Amino acid sequence: MALREGTRIARALALTAPALLLAGAYVSQYVFGLYPCEMCWWQRWPHFAAIGLAALAYLRPPGRTFVWLAAAAIAVSGLIGGFHAGVEYGWWEGLTACATTASAGGDPLEAILNAPITRCDVAPWTLMGISLAGWNFLFSCASALAIAILLAGSRRSPE
Repeated sequence: MALREGTRIARALALTAPALLLAGAYVSQYVFGLYPCEMCWWQRWPHFAAIGLAALAYLRPPGRTFVWLAAAAIAVSGLIGGFHAGVEYGWWEGLTACATTASAGGDPLEAILNAPITRCDVAPWTLMGISLAGWNFLFSCASALAIAILLAGSRRSPE
């Protein structure tokens, strides 16, 4: 059974959008030194899940259910990003005290003592006044919406 064009595009978007967003997060962390806070990590986990779900859609075509689930995971990351951006802008308080994880390897105590302090309520970088969490909100929600529109417009043809 051939996949409709909208389903193929939705499946590709469900895989590439979270992969690119995670790549951006890791580049900002390891190249530019913008270490993630606890709420930044909360945004990454749904993207990891979305990549796994989208990969399953490739393993079991047409995989529309997996693509829908990937879109939901991407939307969850976006909503967490929106909440985090609100904390950064001072619109509301966060749920927990901010924390960052120590890097792996070496002496654990030294890693903890030398770990950078990253606050959840301060945006370490902005572009056009929008923080990384805000950009995650915008790109993730737009991607999830696009995937949903593509899937809804390309229903499976009768067998």
